[in-house]
Amino acid sequence: MRVVVLTISDRAFRGEYADRSGPEIERVLREEGVEAQCEREVVPDEAPQIRAALERLADSPPPESPSPDSRPPDSPPPELGAPDFIITTGGTGLAPRDVTPEVTRAFCERELPGISETIRRESMAETATAMLSRGYAGVRGSTIVVNVPGSVRGASLAVRVIAPIMAHARAMLRGEGH
Repeated sequence: MRVVVLTISDRAFRGEYADRSGPEIERVLREEGVEAQCEREVVPDEAPQIRAALERLADSPPPESPSPDSRPPDSPPPELGAPDFIITTGGTGLAPRDVTPEVTRAFCERELPGISETIRRESMAETATAMLSRGYAGVRGSTIVVNVPGSVRGASLAVRVIAPIMAHARAMLRGEGH
């Protein structure tokens, strides 16, 4: 399974502080036993940059499978294709620059309301402020996109909620059945 963690933060993008929620998401996925190749990226809280990153990732063509011997030594590696999951962290609150859910909703072709509803419900057991999270989850092509909070604690809890269903969701999206 391929997972891209997309951190949405102006300050982390500018290098004013280190992204802490992205590495935490990757750590929790490993701890929860999700077998995934994880990658991380950081973009600012700007709708065009968020949309461009989602498009570049989810709309990637399927990977080519030429034999390793047929590639010239100096050529770039083949495209990886679209990830199975894009987990965004940040931009789900009430601040004026928090636009991640709106961008994700416009980007996705189908909604997965149970994911965002369950994340909010489970998070509210930890903190009442979780009801203010506006995270969204949906599907674009062969990629599931899930918005989680930007705080380390919120991101960790959200990923613990979705980790048990990730392999099943991926199989269902691929038409592999139950």
